[in-house]
Amino acid sequence: MPSSPSPGRPRRLSRAHLRQDFAASLVVFLVALPLCVGVAVASGVPAELGLVTGIVGGLVTGVMRGSSLQVSGPAAGLTVLVLESVRAFGLAGLGVIVLAAGLVQTALGLLRWGRWFRAISLSVVEGMLAGIGLVIVAGQLYAAAGVTAPDGGPARLAALPAALAGALADPRAVASVAVAAGTVLVIVGWPRLPGRVGALPGALVAVLLAGLVTALAGLPVATVRVDGVLAAVRPPDSAAFLLLAEPAVLGAVLAFALIASAESLFSAAAVDRLHDGPRTEYDRELVAQGVGNTLCGLLGALPLTAVIVRSSANVRAGARTRASRVLHGVWLLVFAVLLPGALAHVPLPALAGILVHAGWKLIPFRGIVALWRGHRGEAAVLAATAAAIVAVGMLEGVLVGLGLAVAKAAWEASHLRVDHTDEPPPDGASPSDDDRPPHGVLPPHGAPPAHGEPCPSPHDAPSPYGLPRPPAVGVLRVRLSGGATFLGLPKLLDALEALPRDRPVEVDLSGLHHLDHACRAAMTAWAERHTAAGPHPVRLPPFPDPHAAPAAAPAGP
Repeated sequence: MPSSPSPGRPRRLSRAHLRQDFAASLVVFLVALPLCVGVAVASGVPAELGLVTGIVGGLVTGVMRGSSLQVSGPAAGLTVLVLESVRAFGLAGLGVIVLAAGLVQTALGLLRWGRWFRAISLSVVEGMLAGIGLVIVAGQLYAAAGVTAPDGGPARLAALPAALAGALADPRAVASVAVAAGTVLVIVGWPRLPGRVGALPGALVAVLLAGLVTALAGLPVATVRVDGVLAAVRPPDSAAFLLLAEPAVLGAVLAFALIASAESLFSAAAVDRLHDGPRTEYDRELVAQGVGNTLCGLLGALPLTAVIVRSSANVRAGARTRASRVLHGVWLLVFAVLLPGALAHVPLPALAGILVHAGWKLIPFRGIVALWRGHRGEAAVLAATAAAIVAVGMLEGVLVGLGLAVAKAAWEASHLRVDHTDEPPPDGASPSDDDRPPHGVLPPHGAPPAHGEPCPSPHDAPSPYGLPRPPAVGVLRVRLSGGATFLGLPKLLDALEALPRDRPVEVDLSGLHHLDHACRAAMTAWAERHTAAGPHPVRLPPFPDPHAAPAAAPAGP
């Protein structure tokens, strides 16, 4: 029985694997083709540039090591950022931004920072995707109706109902909306069909049916404009590189690098859960993504990221090695060279329907509900990130989310909990030594018991002054847990100073994961004051030495 490969080593290409990879590559090609075109059109660039990015993702990024089954190409998650960059800096500026972002990704991968992108809060990433999804859905609904969308997320959302209502009075707009709605219905319903028919990519079937219905019925809807791949590829000239001196362009570079890297590496982690093959090498994958984006920037094409839709299709189709994603790039290249004119028959409303469905899928509805039930702080970070992206912009929204996530983590790290338990005195407990008469001294009115008589209990014996002895008291145990920092000092002192002074107090520090100097000094001063003011000393354990090395485990026999 053949053994499975180790998680860190790629599979060797065999004839059986080649057959599986060949079949999987065709499936991925059929899934990627409408997405490449739709993302490009939604980003405000020629449709051919989406194919160019898909080709680079297959033939360049696909060859390099990193994640063996992950497929890269233009992603809906970057549509908003690309559209903003094209409007602000033009296609040449977009090429420079993508090229610089690719160099940043490559440098980060070579510095072995790839794994650190996994430390980004998941609520920020999901909030980013939710905000992107909302912007995409709103923008593409305007495109489905053939109406120009207003600038700005809030204005776009506010004017959407009126725009859709007004489109119902225009026959051309009604036909356009019908094509987009039919596309969404086919995408959602096609996988539910039984047999091999349902295995065909729903997006591709929807585009083919939309084109066929549009041509046969003569519907008055716009179609994709085709100029040819060579005409669409325009590398940035030397003047475009001067844009790198502008702070806004540098901010866009960092936004592209951060968002594309996070999306790719989170996708890699998700794809690893779908198969039992080699695990992702995150630093190598980040280098591969960087090299691909550098080349896309030189060609003036769209940025690429790893795309979970294509990657999951690749795994489900039975892909075994990197050959499947490389071959999918070959099929995209063949289509771009031999059949670019076929794109002219694709209705734009059908592409808008594809993007509406893709944007809707980006919104993690189930994740939001689960977060709200178990971690409302994380849900608040997610909602704030999405709202900031819609209201202000992509970069600003991500920065808001990261800031909130860091602030939340800092608050939780410094959150201190003070619990105290009141333990009753044990049976037979004696009063304190201060209440006992000196050794050998009898009470003034008492006499030693006769021989054979039981000795009275200390509780029953009168005090040296003829008064009843005070009852024994139990220990008040105070347990501190969490992080004791200067931020929680008011809460700590309020809790400690509220403790009764006539009770013995024991402090338990075992639940603390951090204790700073301010809290050490405050607790020491409190213990001295409390002991001086009451009859019982405070039992305060020694503070842990932050510079002490951990104790070595005892040697075995």
